[in-house]
Amino acid sequence: MAERNRPGDAGDPGDEVYDADAVTDDEVADDEELDGDEPVSRGGTAVKERTRGSGPKARKEARRTGLFGRIGGFFREVVSELRKVIWPTRKELITYTTIVIGFVTVMTAIVGLLDYGFGKGILWAFGG
Repeated sequence: MAERNRPGDAGDPGDEVYDADAVTDDEVADDEELDGDEPVSRGGTAVKERTRGSGPKARKEARRTGLFGRIGGFFREVVSELRKVIWPTRKELITYTTIVIGFVTVMTAIVGLLDYGFGKGILWAFGG
């Protein structure tokens, strides 16, 4: 069975490719002079882009939908987020479940032994 490619893995299609010759904000291109009198241009300006439904008017309209509209919006967002989840394979799920059950069993045994030991120690100390 082939291993799935996950975000962040090497070769992920979503990985960005950077130009090695690009000038960063901290660097200045060799052909630019630093006179001190003129500001040095370091690239384009940042523009705040608005998407539909992201302004104050849209937020005000969202508040006007009422209780049931907000509840419906909540469930639409929940479904949208669940579509983004990378669900484990059956083999991964069984492995993770086994690890969790084993860890809980070990921790329960440790706490049980400590409880038993401290209980016996207290009864011995106070003559019970």
